[in-house]
Amino acid sequence: MSSAAKPSASSKKAPQPALKPNDLEAHFMPFTPQRSFKRKPRLLTGAKGMFYYSDDGRELLDASAGLWCVNAGHNHPKIVEAIRRQAGELDYAPNFAFAHPLAFQAASRLCAEMPGDIEHVFFSNSGSESVDTAVKIALAYWRMRGKGTKTKIISRERAYHGVNICGVSLGGLQGNRKAYAGAMMPNVDFLPHTHNLEKNAFTKGQPAWGAHLADDLSNLVTLHDPENIAAVIVEPVAGSTGVLVPPKGYLEKLREICTKHDILLIFDEVITGWGRLGKATAAERFGIQPDIITSAKGINSGTVPMGATFIRKHVYDAFMQGGEFGVEFMHGYTYSGHPLACAAALATLEVYKEERLFENAAKLEKKWADALHTLKGAPHVVDVRTIGLMAGVELDPGKRDYPNEMSRAMETFDKLFFEQNVVMRFTLNTLAMSPPLIVNEGQIDEIVSRLRKTLETVK
Repeated sequence: MSSAAKPSASSKKAPQPALKPNDLEAHFMPFTPQRSFKRKPRLLTGAKGMFYYSDDGRELLDASAGLWCVNAGHNHPKIVEAIRRQAGELDYAPNFAFAHPLAFQAASRLCAEMPGDIEHVFFSNSGSESVDTAVKIALAYWRMRGKGTKTKIISRERAYHGVNICGVSLGGLQGNRKAYAGAMMPNVDFLPHTHNLEKNAFTKGQPAWGAHLADDLSNLVTLHDPENIAAVIVEPVAGSTGVLVPPKGYLEKLREICTKHDILLIFDEVITGWGRLGKATAAERFGIQPDIITSAKGINSGTVPMGATFIRKHVYDAFMQGGEFGVEFMHGYTYSGHPLACAAALATLEVYKEERLFENAAKLEKKWADALHTLKGAPHVVDVRTIGLMAGVELDPGKRDYPNEMSRAMETFDKLFFEQNVVMRFTLNTLAMSPPLIVNEGQIDEIVSRLRKTLETVK
């Protein structure tokens, strides 16, 4: 197993000169308040193992695996070398009517980690693109089956499925939908979300209450008619919306209803895939067979942009009809199956297996949950949610004049970076954690201790 010990002083990245304000102005940053950030930037200049290094030379404990993605730890030498070697051999190859061997090798190796008869994968460059691809596959599949009326997609409130128009249309976050209301995709409806503080606060793992919420899918099927519904898409554990854990029996009910009415079930596993829940997929963890799985992030530990849409055999076979020389799926990206991304994915998969990182995540799940749940009773904490190596700590938002002042969660996030040397995510009123899978027990205690100290300073 990989050691997650603190690196020696000699391994630290030397501080670099601070950027001047005019150096920051040109970059229009994603999901970031530009003006407040550029007055007080959080700049990362190096990384190793469990740590980032800031531009002023501080060592920062990474409690979020970057953006839910650096599952094998930062700058793993085997992955770095695979990327470096591939860049020197074949920097780019088109995958439209051409190919390179690594794309096929990566496809075979990655599909072998999928549950059941998922035997094929379509490569893209991000989780957003993998979702867009999944929806296109679902719609085309039914057309190939002679059921072209099946065009409606059922998603869920408080869902996050990326930032393409397709993903935003399927998403259930008010701010995202409001910003692009005029461009929303038609033929989308929503299940209720499963978050309920009154019933499920401070639950370790799956809450007991809430499986009945899946019955709303039966109501939507009755409303729209199964002959008009192409697919249901859900995150097995909703990550970016605040770590919402599925109630016991909830996902099983969704699968049962989809099977009964001949509807495809899509699991968006961009966050939950590749060890986050102690298995290669949440589908395996929960024992449920979806028809399509979307993936990205941990697929190559966040090193090179890569997305993937995995599909079951019967879905792929539906496309393999008609003339031999006709294009079966009118879709693709310039960088689909990029050589560097494929090399990184193959090396990352080897690291996961050689260092038993999925097993490490499973072994540490109880320690992780027990440590995080000691925050019950800490200032402002109204809920702690844990499963696998994921956690959400929800705060009472208090009375804040947001966006003219920081929200309470944003203030905690900011103080963690500047005062406690911890990198963490926040979404709405929830602090979200997902450390690299190399984390050890001492580092788990350190994350919780520093978070507690920070909460005690937030008003």
